[in-house]
Amino acid sequence: MKKYLQELRRCAELEDGSGRPFPDFVVANVENAAHGFGVTKENLTELREAGVDIFSGGNHTFDRKEIFAFIAEEQYLLRPANYPEGTPGRGHCLLEKDGVSLAVINVMGRVFMEPLRSPFLIAEELVEELKARTPIILVDVHAEATAEKVAMGWYLDGRVSAVVGTHTHVQTADERLLHNGTAFITDAGCCGPTDGVIGMAQDGVFRRMVKQLPSRFEIAPGPAAACGVLITIERESGRATAIERVRWQSEPEND
Repeated sequence: MKKYLQELRRCAELEDGSGRPFPDFVVANVENAAHGFGVTKENLTELREAGVDIFSGGNHTFDRKEIFAFIAEEQYLLRPANYPEGTPGRGHCLLEKDGVSLAVINVMGRVFMEPLRSPFLIAEELVEELKARTPIILVDVHAEATAEKVAMGWYLDGRVSAVVGTHTHVQTADERLLHNGTAFITDAGCCGPTDGVIGMAQDGVFRRMVKQLPSRFEIAPGPAAACGVLITIERESGRATAIERVRWQSEPEND
């Protein structure tokens, strides 16, 4: 992701105007930033320097115990809002830049995942609260089941600017504007190695899936890709006017 953002910024600065502008806000899901499990302070610093503004999370948010030392002080580091009350961290945030405010809500699905509070009801409550502060709201729904993510898109259509699914690591091809102005994609995809199994080295995955033996997963070697979406939103209404699926592929390493 860092290399992709650097390339995007370079293109935005081309004097001939051939590059697309750098996004006003960059939101990234970072629950796997620390070699696949959790996130560290160093990860946040590196990504922030690359241009990321807000960091969302998911079921791997608390995989590394050091997060408990800094999650409370990180205003723009999120974990799912439907975790139990008292869980460290926050499930939503509001960031203002150049007179424009963006709110981000992070919720986690329940199908094939943890038995948390309803992501639909939590998202609805937070949307009503945040609408009084900004019309521009993005929801990261971190879920296993595609149906649950699609349902969230329709449930919030017209009430938020965008619903972006995360978690499955595989970018979907269903980006679209819903009927009432909400941009939607079932899964934004993964920023990581392309020669592994959703980012993990093949050998460890084969040991667990084929031989059904315990295995420690390691990050796969080789080239990587950065996936995501670029969303255009009207400042005054918060209505999305465009959503574009993007995928940047690194060059293969020379032998």
